[in-house]
Amino acid sequence: MAETSAPIKPARTAISRPVFERTFKINSEQAIRVIRNSYERLIRSLYAIDVVLRIVGQEEAVDEIEAIVSMMITECAEQLQQEKARLEKLKADNGIAEIPTYTHPREFVARIASPQIAQFVELIRLLDQLMMVMDTLWLCQVIDNKHCVDARYHWQQRLQRLANRIVTIERQAHREAYAQGHGEEVRLARQESGLQDEPETVTEDESVIDEPDSLQTTGSGGSI
Repeated sequence: MAETSAPIKPARTAISRPVFERTFKINSEQAIRVIRNSYERLIRSLYAIDVVLRIVGQEEAVDEIEAIVSMMITECAEQLQQEKARLEKLKADNGIAEIPTYTHPREFVARIASPQIAQFVELIRLLDQLMMVMDTLWLCQVIDNKHCVDARYHWQQRLQRLANRIVTIERQAHREAYAQGHGEEVRLARQESGLQDEPETVTEDESVIDEPDSLQTTGSGGSI
């Protein structure tokens, strides 16, 4: 009896997705570290959520997750804006008009492939602006060293924890897809999209802290 081979499924063709490429100058160490520690992981997770859930036909779930992510980013942006406004007033009250230059600013090339990525990029830029106002007040002796160090750490961690929460959402979506019997389909989709078979594991409070002298620099204006 002749053996019958299983039909070969046609390979999925690559999807042509719209992307903006935008280049920004990032000045502060804290914003540079958020890009280095969290940005790439974040955009992979946002892309994976879209790939995994759309492959298994959960369009409504994708929309819901995108709304949740947008809300979390918006909340963080509002907190940053409020603090920046407070410090700007403190700066004006002390008659300070100048802003510092930075010894090793970086060029940040952002690939905007979704509205949520665009939102997070703007969050990084807002963090950079906040740090510049804070550094101005510190250099002008309006705020002391301890307060400045603590505040820098707080806001850097705020963005990194947000990125970790989004990575955790990706892992939850991945597990749910497997639980619904879409495991092999999801695995193949991730491979074809250049993603890891399994999403990264982080906790919401996990953070990566660089020592001040651990940032490798090659001169002003280098790439991140």
